[in-house]
Amino acid sequence: MMRAGARQYVVARPLYSEESFNEEHEKVYRNRKTMLDHIKQYFRCDAKRAKNAALSLLPVIGWMKIYRIKEWLFSDIVSGISTGLVAVLQGLAYCLLASLPPWYGLFAAFFPVIIYFFLGTSRHISVGPFPVLCLMIGSVVTRLVPDEGPAANITGWEGLTRDEQRVLVASSLTFLIGIMQLAMGILQVGFVVMYLSDTLVSGFTTAAAIHILVSQLKFVLGLQVPGISGPLSLIYTLEIVFNKITSSNVCDIVISLVIMVVVFLVKELNDRFKSKLPVPIPIEVIMTVIACGVSYGFDFKTRYGIDVVGQIPRGYEPPVAPDLRIFQETAMEAFPMAIVGFAVAFSVAKVYSIKHDYTIDGNQELIAFGVSNIFGASFKAFAASTALSRSAVQESTGGKTQIAGLLSAIIVMIVTLAIGYLLEPLPKSVLGAVVIINLKGMLMQFREIPYLWRRDGPDCVVWVVTCFAAILLGLDLGLAVGLGVELICVVLRVQFPRCSVLANIKGTDIYKDRKDYFSIDEPEGVKIFRIPSPIFFANMDFFRNKLVEALGFNPLRVLKKRNKALSRIRKLLKRGDLQWTSKGFLNATNGSIKESEEDSNTEELDHPIDFKDLPARIDWNSGLPANIGVPSVEIHSLVLDFAAVSFLDISALKGLKTLLKELIRVEVEVYIVACDPYILEKLHNCCFFDEEVKPSMFFLTLHDAMLHILEKHPESTGKKTDHDKILTTVTVHHLSSSLRIRDKNGPGPDAETKF
Repeated sequence: MMRAGARQYVVARPLYSEESFNEEHEKVYRNRKTMLDHIKQYFRCDAKRAKNAALSLLPVIGWMKIYRIKEWLFSDIVSGISTGLVAVLQGLAYCLLASLPPWYGLFAAFFPVIIYFFLGTSRHISVGPFPVLCLMIGSVVTRLVPDEGPAANITGWEGLTRDEQRVLVASSLTFLIGIMQLAMGILQVGFVVMYLSDTLVSGFTTAAAIHILVSQLKFVLGLQVPGISGPLSLIYTLEIVFNKITSSNVCDIVISLVIMVVVFLVKELNDRFKSKLPVPIPIEVIMTVIACGVSYGFDFKTRYGIDVVGQIPRGYEPPVAPDLRIFQETAMEAFPMAIVGFAVAFSVAKVYSIKHDYTIDGNQELIAFGVSNIFGASFKAFAASTALSRSAVQESTGGKTQIAGLLSAIIVMIVTLAIGYLLEPLPKSVLGAVVIINLKGMLMQFREIPYLWRRDGPDCVVWVVTCFAAILLGLDLGLAVGLGVELICVVLRVQFPRCSVLANIKGTDIYKDRKDYFSIDEPEGVKIFRIPSPIFFANMDFFRNKLVEALGFNPLRVLKKRNKALSRIRKLLKRGDLQWTSKGFLNATNGSIKESEEDSNTEELDHPIDFKDLPARIDWNSGLPANIGVPSVEIHSLVLDFAAVSFLDISALKGLKTLLKELIRVEVEVYIVACDPYILEKLHNCCFFDEEVKPSMFFLTLHDAMLHILEKHPESTGKKTDHDKILTTVTVHHLSSSLRIRDKNGPGPDAETKF
């Protein structure tokens, strides 16, 4: 019932152990499926399942059926044109990161977009080159086809120019990345991206931004710097840049600085007035057009010796098959690229799906990117993901669906087929400046370090280690190191959880860490111990040590001491040195009884204590005869709170049973509360219970166990003047008609709830 004028609830119910609760409340029987049942269901085929499979493989059908032409089409057109212009520029710029001729970036901004239009589940991301992925591809390209020296010894490369060899490496690598992504999608392992936490991705992309920044210095300064890959490549590149810095091209430096300053200022204005601007000002495109015109008018290439984009072939090249020998050389690097490309795209897609209230499918996204990369690689494109800035343009300019992405691909196609030659005089320093200025968002992630340090030290460690490992060792090894550190942090958190001793908050049925509150009550002889993690082979010893520390004694040591004392008492009685009287044991000798060598022999001392051949039961907490010393045990009841224990493995089951037996044998009653039903079922299946460890030790709630203990040991309450020290009546108020009641005979307003 509800007490008037007070936010209180009152419940009158019996005291429940797990056994008594199950006896009183009938459980619903559920026929659980076996692994074979799941396999049969997975491969079952009918009309409805075939239809759902077709819709899931072609998400375009789903959103096309609800497409609002009048409301969405114009927004998609505006967004598609704006995104297409940015995609052209970023395709040219990011291609430099992959160490390929710039126009191949236009292929990467076109072919994958077409496939993603049909297979992708996100309506807002802009598919195409991603700078981090381009840089990782570039490191493989320069490893196999370096700027200086011979290329890798791969047969079939005879007669190919250096650029053709690099394009073949990039397209074959992209094909392999696509195969890996497609395989993961078919095998439904899209969950692997969950192992890349936001902290790890942030540290990794920050390191990638630094790599990108250093790689673009040669274009901004107008220097000839060979591509270097592998550990410490960034240090070696900086060394070469600083050695050649006196040979910098002043014209390139001036152009780059002007581009970066103007683009930065206008981007800041776009951010500040984005609510007032119908579309963001495409300043990169504007400055690129201006730079092309000025470079062509003043003939920068001839007069100042700057490096320009150069001839852009008109049209697309015929399809090419991947080189299987390159697969063997690049398999180790391809897998982290497949993961990074998908992880970044999925993260961005998830943000926009939440914002616009629709769902995305991680496995279908893997299939979409896999097929996109396989298709693009056949036409000499390199791996695609999504660029954050380009996706932001597509979404902020009003894009509603992937029709905007399709239109952006058409813009890229128009440039490739018709007007690409207009970009031939574009200085590469302009592209380098555009790339650098777009790194602002990733470089500003350094500001997360103080926040992480204050909020979560292990996450801060993951961020810093991932970032510096990726900077020094390279992006592929850095990602592996970061993932390893992240998993170690997770394991350590589970292996060394923050265990606590609980106490009752006076006048309530609530139990909290006794270190955190003043108004608490701890009955004498009772300990409540909580472990907030699963118990498994790696943390079983930690759990035991923490419990022993909380109890103040080692049950195994006490058990051995007691058995050793019993053995000595039996021998003294047998020799006549000790006699039993009505007042207890009496020393029959005049002097003190010394322990003999025979008494100290090692025996099986961890067996249950047996009093059957003694004249009386021994009180271990009182004085023992013959100067026998045994550690005292002040605790009669131990409650283990398993509310946060989600699973137990076999090693933990064995260790827990051994621990419980040791405690029971030293006359400590053990109760386990709030245990997960599946753990209880596992305990029964594994024959956990016997004559000593019984199911009756399991209680439904912590308060149930405490009331049972106080009823069994009334002396534990001490001299309490207030009966409400530990609440013995709990109340609950149910809002009448909001309850759902289930009964095997049918629902009814007064029926008993059954689970």
